[in-house]
Amino acid sequence: MKSRPLATALAAIALLSAAACGGSSAEKGAAGQPMPESGKQVPRPSLAETGGPATSGNEGSEAEAARRRDTAAEQISTFALDVDTASYGYSRRIIQEGRLPEPGQVRPEEFVNSFAQDYREPDDNGFTVHMDGARVPGNGTALLRVGLQTRRAAAEARRPANLTFVVDVSGSMSESGRIDLVREALHKLVDQLGPGDQVSVVAFSDRADVLLSMTPATDRDRLHAAVERLAIGRSTNLEEGLTSGYAEAATSFRAVAVNRVILLSDGLANVGDTTWQGILARVEEAAGKKITLLCVGVGRDYGDQLMEQLADNGDGAAVYVSSVDDARKVFVEQLATNLDLRARDAKAQVVFNPSVVESYRLIGYENRQLATEDFRDDAKDGGEIGPGHSVTALYEVRLRGGASGQLATATVRWQDPDTRDPAEATRSLAAGDLASSLWRDSAPRFQVDVVAAGFAEYLRTGEGIAGAAPEDLAAHATRLAAATEDPAVTELATLIGKAGSLR
Repeated sequence: MKSRPLATALAAIALLSAAACGGSSAEKGAAGQPMPESGKQVPRPSLAETGGPATSGNEGSEAEAARRRDTAAEQISTFALDVDTASYGYSRRIIQEGRLPEPGQVRPEEFVNSFAQDYREPDDNGFTVHMDGARVPGNGTALLRVGLQTRRAAAEARRPANLTFVVDVSGSMSESGRIDLVREALHKLVDQLGPGDQVSVVAFSDRADVLLSMTPATDRDRLHAAVERLAIGRSTNLEEGLTSGYAEAATSFRAVAVNRVILLSDGLANVGDTTWQGILARVEEAAGKKITLLCVGVGRDYGDQLMEQLADNGDGAAVYVSSVDDARKVFVEQLATNLDLRARDAKAQVVFNPSVVESYRLIGYENRQLATEDFRDDAKDGGEIGPGHSVTALYEVRLRGGASGQLATATVRWQDPDTRDPAEATRSLAAGDLASSLWRDSAPRFQVDVVAAGFAEYLRTGEGIAGAAPEDLAAHATRLAAATEDPAVTELATLIGKAGSLR
């Protein structure tokens, strides 16, 4: 795409003017509120690639040239929101079994988004935008957190749901306990449904069978009986399973309800089209009718990439369950969050002030990054977000020496799930708002996010992130487990320790 120098110059002027005012601010605006635009979006060097602070004698070096590449044309970061957590769930199981996950299966944003956050909920059905951060003493770096939060809803207050279970019963699901876990998860979900909900069940192996057409949730005996009829077959024709599931969902579509396909599978497709592009092409028409997707991964061997891409590109989310406790969390404790919708095609955009920020790196979200101009193009796909969902993005930021004033502005844009009307919410952060020390002065939940992201980076690269050395992560997690009284953080500390012994 071509760069737009005039727009870039205007963006820089706007940010520099804001920086001169200093301070932090928060505001919410209607769609169409002016925002700085940027020109051509280019790959950004990591902080490691920038070579650190300039020193005498290296002005002509390649590292110094890379450091100086960050201009006003590159100051905008845009990505689709993502509430997937499957990467952390599967990595946790693999480490507990005494193995390390493949680097390509580790996605830092899914590690971070697996943990509870401390963001204020909005009063309406939109988002609150949270921004905080902390300096890493001694190297001119800071870590910045952008948090987005929707309002929770009680299960009884959610909209009615049309749910189509698409269940993998192929031979690979015969692993000890795997199909039993799927049955247990579905039984738990059926027991949580209300009078306005409806359910259909599609099973697939080498072919797909509709075990139960759309049935009121009040007829629990029929629903539980259909779940019990799930029996192991042969090959994995995930394409036919999803095609049949979406067709069933489209036939029973209700405009007043949440219409969702719930895929339970190990993602090991071996018959039919086994690519996410081909599978989604087959269901494109039905999916376009506001039918969303929840991918629930199971199994010791797991097709992580296929399930993740189906979720990301099919208006959905991906989770992983390996135990009855996991199933209870997904289908009981987080029922309203995982079934209902607060926002469609939600995207975030962070605009950095080039007079304060020398360079930045978004940690994770590689599969969700968007071009700058896609932010307000409502035809471009974003993420689907339920009630009570929090989404967190962490940035490594190199600060200019002595700079002050506005550091960055974050905006979230989304569409109403029913009307498709767009809306936005915005917040800014000043350099003076950064905590002076990451581990001493920042919020405990922010520190947990840094540990989770640092652990993910360690697993996929063997290195950490700014201020979070791999050898210190377990100790930080142990300390934070006591501070937050969160069993999930205690488990994180154990996982970090075990992963270190496996290298």
